Amino acid sequence: MPFYVTRGHIPGKRHIQFRPPDGGLYKEQVMGTRGFSGAQSILYHIHAPTAVTRTIDLGPVTRDFETPGALRHRHFRTAALEPGGDILTGRRLLMGNADITLSIARPTETQQYFYRNGQGDEVLFIHRGRGRLQTCYGSLSYMEGDYLVIPIGTTWRMVPDTGDEHRVLVMEAAGAVAPPRRYHNEWGQLLEHSPYCERDIRVPDELETYDENGEFEVRVRARDRLTAVYLDHHPLDVVGWDGYLHPYALSIYDFEPVTGRIHQPPPVHQTFEGPGFVICSFVPRLFDYHPLSIPVPYNHSNVDSDEVLYYVDGNFMSRRGIEPASVTLHPAGIPHGPHPGAVEASLGRQRTEELAVMLDTFKPLQVARNAVPLEDPAYLRSWLPSEGASHS
Repeated sequence: MPFYVTRGHIPGKRHIQFRPPDGGLYKEQVMGTRGFSGAQSILYHIHAPTAVTRTIDLGPVTRDFETPGALRHRHFRTAALEPGGDILTGRRLLMGNADITLSIARPTETQQYFYRNGQGDEVLFIHRGRGRLQTCYGSLSYMEGDYLVIPIGTTWRMVPDTGDEHRVLVMEAAGAVAPPRRYHNEWGQLLEHSPYCERDIRVPDELETYDENGEFEVRVRARDRLTAVYLDHHPLDVVGWDGYLHPYALSIYDFEPVTGRIHQPPPVHQTFEGPGFVICSFVPRLFDYHPLSIPVPYNHSNVDSDEVLYYVDGNFMSRRGIEPASVTLHPAGIPHGPHPGAVEASLGRQRTEELAVMLDTFKPLQVARNAVPLEDPAYLRSWLPSEGASHS
């Protein structure tokens, strides 16, 4: 993130002796990206983060994609997915490419282990549920509508509130996720035209420090495999840290929409960017105010990107047959736009109450085999006048 944060106790300078009351030494750990020329933080541990007792190979991270077929618009109904597992074991892959994967999780359990993604950042969009994200940087409360951005190398686990139904959209990147470059200046400060600012961003609010010995599992994702790494101490033993690399939360409800006299293009909804993709937020907003404006999107062609929409809530007025937790995929190569009658129905309307998350990728997405049973086969014909009128 583009601002500095510190938590707990740290010494006055980097890389000098930092001693606990018993006279020993805290163990310094530099978390540096891009070969120590990118964002980084320095953490101070009670125990050596390298104190590993054993490791177990848990096998490859599988990506079972369908055999490519005819290009078409697709709609997947994920609302009926059964809950189960934790935030890692309960993920159901929907689609992905070399840059990012998209999954749905409906966790019912707290992880009995910690997790660390050593391949890239993760973004968890909390559609339903509340709880706390426990990390090596401290704990972060989350609630419905939150994006949780978890940088590469972070050790964490999700602790759902007891009795809360959880539904989470999981986006796993192969690189760093950040605010779009055009939103901040050369010093990293978010600018006036940015749809959110530093006041909207929540960082870990409580540094929980555990000084416990024993055997603790951290599941590490690296090289497209999972490894169970067992430490001889609790992994959340950090007494202090500072830097620019840390998890944070941003609520979709704090995203301020950009409006204009005529319909604004999708980049005004952009929230994050990463290598090979962008993430956008569609939120309730006033419609265009030109006297002849057409509020719904125009027909458009994704000539160099695939477009995915995850529908959260409200009335997405350019689409029929959509429900909360629907996922649509509009691939590059064929145009898409509003359903029949949507343009006419939008004329004169003052606002929209839609809430959705959009992912645009610049490499083709492949659909996972276990997503195919969720597909609505009638969706590709829903732009035909006769089909569109009955597709609801």
